[in-house]
Amino acid sequence: MSAAHGSEAAPLRLDLRVMQQEEVSRSAAQSLISGGHVRVNNREARSGQRVRPGDDVVVVIPPRPAAAVDSPGPAVPLEVVYEDNALAVIDKPAGLVVHPAPGHPTGTLADGLRQRGATWSQLGGDERPGIVHRLDRDTSGLLVVAKTEAAHRSLSLQLQRRTLGRVYWALVHGTFREATGRIEAPIGRDPGHRQRMAVVDGGRAAITEFSVVDRLRRHTRLEVRLLTGRTHQIRVHLASIGHPLVGDVVYGRRGDTLSARPALHAQRISFLHPDDGRRCDFEAALPADLVAALAAAREGE
Repeated sequence: MSAAHGSEAAPLRLDLRVMQQEEVSRSAAQSLISGGHVRVNNREARSGQRVRPGDDVVVVIPPRPAAAVDSPGPAVPLEVVYEDNALAVIDKPAGLVVHPAPGHPTGTLADGLRQRGATWSQLGGDERPGIVHRLDRDTSGLLVVAKTEAAHRSLSLQLQRRTLGRVYWALVHGTFREATGRIEAPIGRDPGHRQRMAVVDGGRAAITEFSVVDRLRRHTRLEVRLLTGRTHQIRVHLASIGHPLVGDVVYGRRGDTLSARPALHAQRISFLHPDDGRRCDFEAALPADLVAALAAAREGE
């Protein structure tokens, strides 16, 4: 299955693009641009600049003062699934922001890593110690973080080559005739709703695969695999084919009471260990709120 492409998107104000991409306020986005912390297609951005969905927008969050880095705020307990001298696998709860950004200066997963006292890779900068990839704030589940620069480079390369496997649990509205599907459609800024992403011509290439796990009368439980990692990719792709996530009020249905957040959980992750090449596979149990959402969907049948 492939989603249809949207029409050619009009240019979008850069501050609105940065708002969505970094999940910050408009004033914070404007401050980042005026402060020289945003680059568009490898050139320093200008205030008032407009961009198209396919433009490469990179935001480099300015480092906090040394005192702030040394004292990263309130304690952030982390559930560590696995840890060795090269990396760690974290089971992130919904609601936890992965790394500091304007509007979320402390209390992040990155702060929790610092508080563990270990040495983490600095390839992503002081603000993102060990962070190889991220999950949206309201998505729960597994992500891998790197302790050494060598591990970070290896894991990043596996992401690029699509050999770092990420499998998500998802509960969506509607039913499917097919058992499996593939959504291959570019994602960029929604020209009609500037705070959101959408399938648009000229967007960045994005591929999502899914398998039906459980068919209910009005809902379906899916296993979703990411082959690329665009902003809100699973949410946008599933909504684009008429099956938005339960609880997703941005891309789905208003008044959805089954879940207080998008019903999405990074359930499994697999990769080759950077040190010796062995295959590593990890799985995270479904959190209680999504167990309840699934039960409510069944009871509503």
